[in-house]
Amino acid sequence: MKRCNDSTGKSLLVAVLIVLASAHLSWAADEIVIKMATLAPQGSEWHQVLQEMGAAWQKASHGKVEFRLYPGGVAGDDTDVVRKMRLGTLNAGLLTISGLSDIDRGALVVDVPLAYADYDEMDCVLEQMSPQIEKRIEAKGFVLLGWSDAGWVHFFTKSPVRTPDDMKKQKMFIWAGDDQYIELWKKAGFNPVPLPSTEISTALQTGLVNAVTSNAQGVVLLQWYKQVNYMSDLKWALFLGGIVVSKPTWEKIPAEMRPMLKDAAVKACKRLREFSRRSEPRDIAVLQKHGVQVVHVDGAALAEWRKLIEGTLQQVRGSYVPAEPLDAALKFRDQCRRRSGKVN
Repeated sequence: MKRCNDSTGKSLLVAVLIVLASAHLSWAADEIVIKMATLAPQGSEWHQVLQEMGAAWQKASHGKVEFRLYPGGVAGDDTDVVRKMRLGTLNAGLLTISGLSDIDRGALVVDVPLAYADYDEMDCVLEQMSPQIEKRIEAKGFVLLGWSDAGWVHFFTKSPVRTPDDMKKQKMFIWAGDDQYIELWKKAGFNPVPLPSTEISTALQTGLVNAVTSNAQGVVLLQWYKQVNYMSDLKWALFLGGIVVSKPTWEKIPAEMRPMLKDAAVKACKRLREFSRRSEPRDIAVLQKHGVQVVHVDGAALAEWRKLIEGTLQQVRGSYVPAEPLDAALKFRDQCRRRSGKVN
């Protein structure tokens, strides 16, 4: 009788252990690891805000979502990140407009050089265009959770650049991987040098390139001021970007949790945007302290640049940039200008 009881007890114990093990395996299988990559340097404000967003994701999901961040371009530039997201080796990225356009060209309509005069105008257009761009990106297998920016893009060069002719004498860094974009610059008479963005610093040091388009914050963080001497005050375009998650990864997250994760991403983007816009004057002051001279682009030179862009837009509309979203973005821009009382 005792043996029977012992046998029964052991059987019950084994059964309980099996149930517990099964429950643990089921719980572990339900964990969702989101591996995000960004070019933002480790230790920067951008890195910190993304880490805090990841912590908010884990808290909102009750630990179901595990967040891993790969900063500083360790996973490659934006083209590499998008490719790895498609393969599933990465799940998310804080991408620049270049990376977003690798997903869908429609994103380029909010990055047309000299098309937007100031932050208010850009914000107004982006508010109108976001749903359309997000829909296009989702159709390609990605979910855009939020937009951010890092201030205005300027020309940073080793010799002064005011006019298009000045820039045509430079060896310009251009994002590698987009042959059509490179050809556009060549046809316009410029000298583009296509490289991964992770190689800019070395290229500036060796003289492979002597001109780069970037925001002041990036030049400060990456210490490119050691290699460049001038910054043109021309506001070429806003340094836009966004937080993107692959659609298969997003759909693994329970539907009731997704709004909380999206809200955390939107808040992170807002913090980054506000930080960058506040810090822009300080960043330019830091560059000047390190010997970078600001080159003023006067009205006549600005007119030359606008003429160049207007001619190029006619070439790229419908071929390089989808016509419908481009026309919509420029129409919204004109509406925003009229509402604000600015001259069109």
